[in-house]
Amino acid sequence: MPQAHVAMTVRPLGDVAIIDVNGELTGFCESVLMDAYGEAIQGEPKTVAINFEALEYMNSGGIGLLVTMLIRAQRNGQTLAAFGLTDHYRQIFTLTRLDEAIHIHESEQSLMGTALT
Repeated sequence: MPQAHVAMTVRPLGDVAIIDVNGELTGFCESVLMDAYGEAIQGEPKTVAINFEALEYMNSGGIGLLVTMLIRAQRNGQTLAAFGLTDHYRQIFTLTRLDEAIHIHESEQSLMGTALT
């Protein structure tokens, strides 16, 4: 089985937990992403945000994992947010309508400004 080429770190910031994605988000990353999500929700944040600034590549398998994570977040009463998307991936979020369920922000600063208000 191919290996996941990604690393994820979790940063709790009050009511927000940020998952920093570094590398490729594909179907092979399921355990890495879900482990990061599990770590992120330990502090019971209101919002789980995914930082895509260091994303190198994402395919349909990665999009599918985001949908799975979205469903889990909704079941936990959490909001899922994202920031750091390139124009290409922002367009994919629009085409797949993920932007209707995942709150998209330009940067971590704009996310935190929204989360604090």
